[in-house]
Amino acid sequence: MCNNHIPLPKDKASAHDKEHIVWSRRSFLQALGIAGSGSMMLGSNLLTASAPSPLTAAIANAPGDGILILIRLSGGNDGLSTVIPIEQYDTYANARPNIYIPESKVLKLTDEFGVPSYMQALEAMWGEGAFKAVHGVGYQNQSLSHFTGSDIYANTDLTTTGFSGLDTGWMGRYFENIYPDYLINPPAAPAAIQIGQYGNLVFQGEETNYAFVASNINQLEEIAESGVQYSLDPALFDNCMYGDQLRFLRGVANTTYEYSGLIHEAYMRGQNQVEYQDNGFARQLALLARLIKGNLGTRVYMISMGGFDTHGNQPLIHERLMTNLSVAVRDFYDDLTFTEQDDKVLSMTFSEFGRRIYENGSNGTDHGKAAPTLFFGAGLNGSAFVGDHPSLEDPNSRGNLEYTMDFRDLYATVLAEWLCVDIPLVEQHLLGHAYNPVNLGFNCSGADFPDIAYSDDPPTPPTPGDPMDPNGENPSDDMIDAIVHRPYYPTESNPFIHVEMPFSGLIDISLYNILGQKIATLFNEMVFEGSLDIDVRNRVPRHLATGKYIYRIGVQDRFLAKSIMVS
Repeated sequence: MCNNHIPLPKDKASAHDKEHIVWSRRSFLQALGIAGSGSMMLGSNLLTASAPSPLTAAIANAPGDGILILIRLSGGNDGLSTVIPIEQYDTYANARPNIYIPESKVLKLTDEFGVPSYMQALEAMWGEGAFKAVHGVGYQNQSLSHFTGSDIYANTDLTTTGFSGLDTGWMGRYFENIYPDYLINPPAAPAAIQIGQYGNLVFQGEETNYAFVASNINQLEEIAESGVQYSLDPALFDNCMYGDQLRFLRGVANTTYEYSGLIHEAYMRGQNQVEYQDNGFARQLALLARLIKGNLGTRVYMISMGGFDTHGNQPLIHERLMTNLSVAVRDFYDDLTFTEQDDKVLSMTFSEFGRRIYENGSNGTDHGKAAPTLFFGAGLNGSAFVGDHPSLEDPNSRGNLEYTMDFRDLYATVLAEWLCVDIPLVEQHLLGHAYNPVNLGFNCSGADFPDIAYSDDPPTPPTPGDPMDPNGENPSDDMIDAIVHRPYYPTESNPFIHVEMPFSGLIDISLYNILGQKIATLFNEMVFEGSLDIDVRNRVPRHLATGKYIYRIGVQDRFLAKSIMVS
């Protein structure tokens, strides 16, 4: 065997170390947020709290009852140590003379592909039809940067470079469509729960983050076990120099933490019926199992496992990581089987990139391109290796695997066929990417996968010509969805709200502070089809303090909301 080692140049190694410093700075900034949905940035007067306000209503606009768990493998998982191409085994072994997995330690799941024997905990799930691996997942001109790669997998914006890219995530855009009035009227249960808040935009929308975020498993376990909230006893603030400010911040935190009581109740209702291993990843899945079995009502979760940036000593590190993942996933689905919920929960892995074919000089691998995505759950209705495995015979000059599956096609399939989102909306959430479904074993839309072909044209919005309801008086839901509204600022201190109405009718616009308290009615009149502009300051009977507010548009029983700045 020959050693085709492609080392990481010294200048590239320096850049890699620098990126980790930048990454850490960004993570530090994100860590300043309250440990719940939303964020707190005092310097920019931005405070958000996504928890039930007094106006909360239990809404679930998306049909179906499937639950999705996103498993982030942070650092760049090595695909060739996860799914081993048996038909290309000699080429694989020659490229990795010191770190390849011997044939005797390959668990052959088919004649063509296997997994390392340290992932044998998944063998039973394979036999039960609850494990799929999709080959060669990536995208064109794939970034090999931790920072940029993570953002692209979160925002699906392939134009992202460095610190430049779309600031919303694919799941954030999904929740924006479901909860257009979220800032004032969030759902009764958390829309999403995320463990680990560093460096990911998945649930970020234009106005807020839609996930209840815990920095780590310790924090979420404490919330689940205690339902802790902050005391607002006046005695705590009477002799405090910053008592008013502290009381205000605790009030915001309590609004955010109102979800903690619901999490606690679900946690107490649910019980783990298998014994999990004692490691951070297993604890995350054990807690999620209790929340799901306790019928919390949250449909999307994201957990993470770090350590996949295996530039050195990869064999030992990867074996430990994937052993822990395999055992925990098996235990999680065994746990759900007791309440017959294992077919309602789909899990999928993702990582910012894969790793190169060739080992480096430190018994590791450097940043590469394509890598497999793993799916788990009885809802897969059969185990399989999906798609075309990239060829190892003709890598590019840097030893990269080229992608054979666009990651957005997997996202689209999960949205449309598991979460049951309408296909035009799926294309919208994925920035106009054409819907090319992948047969993963579930099918909510009823579409015939092989024959589906959608254009790259963005979906056409509803037009004002849509019909009224049968009595000829009320606008249809599509017409309400077609209302255009946005804040704008003719001067620095004078905000306006622009509204375009596709029909005639009664429109109510109210202003709220960040705690969900109504400040004023800005507009409540019958209007004709057309546009109107609301001068916010002139419509408020008292002085507005500088800061962030939320305006809410009400038409019939539908509401739309967006933030606005007053300076």
